[in-house]
Amino acid sequence: MNIQLIEGEFKTSDALDLVTQMIHIKIKYHENKISKSEIEEDIKARERKIKMLQKELFEIRESFSDPTKGVSIKANIIINLK
Repeated sequence: MNIQLIEGEFKTSDALDLVTQMIHIKIKYHENKISKSEIEEDIKARERKIKMLQKELFEIRESFSDPTKGVSIKANIIINLK
């Protein structure tokens, strides 16, 4: 199954807003899992993922220095049932 989540051209300001919101959703997902977990290995792995997402968001913000330029974004979710 393939879900076309995002595909289009955006101003950098709009692209940054969209990507920021998506990353924050993913961070919140991991934070919720951490709060429900008692397994230390799982908690540490999720904390690493959160830090990686925060780092990537910082790098994206740095690279989007001109808010008037365009950005192309394509995001698919590919689901393989096992």
